[in-house]
Amino acid sequence: MIELTGLAKSYGRARAVDGMDLTIERGQTVALLGPNGAGKSTTIGMMLGLVEPDSGRARVAGLDPVQAVRQGKVGAMLQEGRLIERVTVRELVGCVAGTYPAPMPVGHALELAGLDGLGGRRADRLSGGQVQRVRFAMALVGDPELIVLDEPTAALDVRARQGFWTGMRAFAERGRTVLFSTHYLEEADEQADRVVVIARGRVIADGTSAEIKNVVGGSTVAVDMKELTAAELAELPGVVQVEIRNERARLHTRDADATVMALAGARAVHNLEVTGVDLESAFLALTEVA
Repeated sequence: MIELTGLAKSYGRARAVDGMDLTIERGQTVALLGPNGAGKSTTIGMMLGLVEPDSGRARVAGLDPVQAVRQGKVGAMLQEGRLIERVTVRELVGCVAGTYPAPMPVGHALELAGLDGLGGRRADRLSGGQVQRVRFAMALVGDPELIVLDEPTAALDVRARQGFWTGMRAFAERGRTVLFSTHYLEEADEQADRVVVIARGRVIADGTSAEIKNVVGGSTVAVDMKELTAAELAELPGVVQVEIRNERARLHTRDADATVMALAGARAVHNLEVTGVDLESAFLALTEVA
């Protein structure tokens, strides 16, 4: 469905995308992860034909991205965008549906996007979360082969995010391809068949969530901070990374036994918890060294 070959883009001296190679098969749900400035939005822009690459090639459904969009094979929800004012939600989504060759019923798109009962509401009288769901409905209603979502749940509360992913799974179950970027790593862990991590404009890890975690390996030791400073924790045996949150330290370690023994020797075992590495820890470890 998506094939990127040697894709590169610079803005002045800043290299946003640096020889990106990536293939995404039909029917996959793929999470695109990366720190700010990693090149996610630029990559998505080139996939959609909105950004011209300096070199390399992007193909979507075997076509140039602009052709794929014009033929209705792609739906997209980008980070920024405003709705047309003084029209209802149903009118707006229906207008978008009319630009596709074989759209889904507008009512079904509204249902998938969690907009039941809001079809008659004016688009300029919606909350931020409702606006985000309307934009989702606009991306869905054409029933495209591929849907691309750039930070789709950024403006949603927890309940709305759950509803969004319920609709997204229903769409994907019809054999459609989904590519989404997110800063909520638990979404990638729970919703994606495949996780692609990029940093400095190139792919640094690619696989299932479990495979990404296994690449990093190790465990996470969490402990309340009392006796030891962050610098001292970083020097403990096995520790490769320290993250502090609200006076609680999370230590990514390649030898949990040695780390725990050292904490015990320093009498610094307070509310201890040892777990396998999670996707967030793997992401931090991978992007730290990239």
